[in-house]
Amino acid sequence: MSNKEIVVSDVSREHDNPIAELVQVACQFDSNIVLENDNRKINAKSIMGIMAFNPTRGMTVNIVADGSDEQEALVAMEKFLVCS
Repeated sequence: MSNKEIVVSDVSREHDNPIAELVQVACQFDSNIVLENDNRKINAKSIMGIMAFNPTRGMTVNIVADGSDEQEALVAMEKFLVCS
């Protein structure tokens, strides 16, 4: 299991449909990916979960990945959320 804490950038400015695109990024990996903020934990592969989580600019998010490609998943999720 790997995790990384990041601060979300302005994803709505960088992406046309950030919620759907974030789920697509997560679904590219076999690993389980969870986004955590305060006491909330959601499955990053769930569009309804991401909609409820609503990652917005300035939000601190802990990305947790567990599986065979967890490192790659962490990098991809971080890249998307910090718009780098």
